[in-house]
Amino acid sequence: MRHLLDFSGWTRARVDELFQTARAMQGVLARPIKQVPALKGRTVATVFFEPSTRTRISFELAAKRLGADVVSFSGATSSLKKGESIKDTLQTLAAYGVDAFVIRSAAAGVPHQATRWVEASVINAGDGRRAHPTQALLDAFTLQEAIGPLKGKKIAIVGDILHSRVARSNAELLGLLGAEVWLVGPPPLLPRRGGFFGARVTAELKEALKGADAVMALRIQKERVSGGRLPSEEDYRARYQITEARLALAKPDAPLLHPGPMNRDVELEGALADGPRSLVLRQVENGQAVRMAVLYHLLLGRAA
Repeated sequence: MRHLLDFSGWTRARVDELFQTARAMQGVLARPIKQVPALKGRTVATVFFEPSTRTRISFELAAKRLGADVVSFSGATSSLKKGESIKDTLQTLAAYGVDAFVIRSAAAGVPHQATRWVEASVINAGDGRRAHPTQALLDAFTLQEAIGPLKGKKIAIVGDILHSRVARSNAELLGLLGAEVWLVGPPPLLPRRGGFFGARVTAELKEALKGADAVMALRIQKERVSGGRLPSEEDYRARYQITEARLALAKPDAPLLHPGPMNRDVELEGALADGPRSLVLRQVENGQAVRMAVLYHLLLGRAA
């Protein structure tokens, strides 16, 4: 693969190959010196037009662990504030010899457009509410560690589905891996025209949680909600917060995930986020290994 924009054209075999490389990268990260020279001499630019903590830092660490040089770009402190276009910005960075761009944007489609403007590889680190493929990859990788092969497993994703690129990409990838994906949230925050990529959509939390093999909570995307769709936090807690009692509807050992950032005691009880079933920090840890694997495959074109 030359770019990672979404999972169009992907197969289970490609996912398995990437995950095999990610497991090798976990071995690198377990060493006292967490670095290999695989990408020595390559340059990776993280270009973020939206704020980020986990995605940005893990990509920058991933590139450095592989020996690459890293250019970190923030739209808030760039010539974009002087009127420069995104196209001219990216082509300026490309002129410095960048080999891969990791791009996050508030507008859907910017990473796709970038593939027409630059010769380097492009990784979609989140575009609008359309896609966030590396988040879905690290979520699926973490789920496989916890519950084994995902074929036939029921995965419930709870929260603001309508505005969530994480929900879309997870529905696409988990469905590809054979999981039964359920999307649940307040009716105004659900897609109007059915599910994403064959996922089941419901406003009934109990229905989605019953017998689930894993549960993922999502935050309300306040920055994307418009038109009076946003429920009050009190109403959301009362009807959709993941509590100990509600999680009991899932299988006894069902793990709990959250892609972050988390609003504690809104999407889920704070005690659950820190409890033994929580994989929240494991997702963060695995994000680095999975993103190392993505960079490795894109820039070297072969498995570890």
